[in-house]
Amino acid sequence: MSETAGYRGETAGQLLRTWRQRRRLSQLDLANRADVSSRHLSYVENGRSRPSSTMILRLCDHLQVPPREQNAILLAGGHAPTLPEHALTDPSLAQANLAIEQILTAHDRWPALVLDRGWELVAANDATYRFLEGVDPALLEPPVNVIRLSLDPRGLAPRIVNLDQWRDHLLARVAREYEVSADPRLGELLAEFGRARDPSGTGVDLVIPLRLRVGDDIWSFIATTTVFGTPHEVTLSELAIETFYPADDATRALATP
Repeated sequence: MSETAGYRGETAGQLLRTWRQRRRLSQLDLANRADVSSRHLSYVENGRSRPSSTMILRLCDHLQVPPREQNAILLAGGHAPTLPEHALTDPSLAQANLAIEQILTAHDRWPALVLDRGWELVAANDATYRFLEGVDPALLEPPVNVIRLSLDPRGLAPRIVNLDQWRDHLLARVAREYEVSADPRLGELLAEFGRARDPSGTGVDLVIPLRLRVGDDIWSFIATTTVFGTPHEVTLSELAIETFYPADDATRALATP
């Protein structure tokens, strides 16, 4: 790989231009925001000027480029990545793993799961698996994608009472996250399941419950999302912990011993 060859063979300038266009900014808009000349930015994008790591990071900051993609642009420009990336099992992430384990264990009465940026399942508590009975085993083969698990007819979809509403909620969220991250896995999910009919994902309700039929009962949950605050590591920056809580008294009563 040459000094300027980047992700899929693109140069740092080409990658920056792609992100600028994704953010719907003109060269002049970005140049003004980043306090650089539009001529210099043009030279960077067309390869006539090799940007320093400081310049790349400044432009990435104004383009809100995610950490993983910032590293790719730096590598494409011949610079070392600024943020490390480790497997979640790496000893350096032991404290983060402990925090995740504590959250999942403390929440064991209700479903809780850890997702990566592509909505692939990283971990889940026992309560989560109790609600997956009857799901096609093929959907539970790693990597398990939670969008497919929810919306595929072989998954939870036939048991979700408010499927249209929940589908819109999930796909609107996937679309927003795709706009931010450009993760191709999210693009594949949108191609597979389509876009939300209600792009806001809320309809007329401020909080969208998941209403799931289990036997003769309907369990109703609201979900919250927890992320690591300002993580200085790529893997942690892409994790989200989804925790579900009872949305009504009937659901709380169902779980009462």
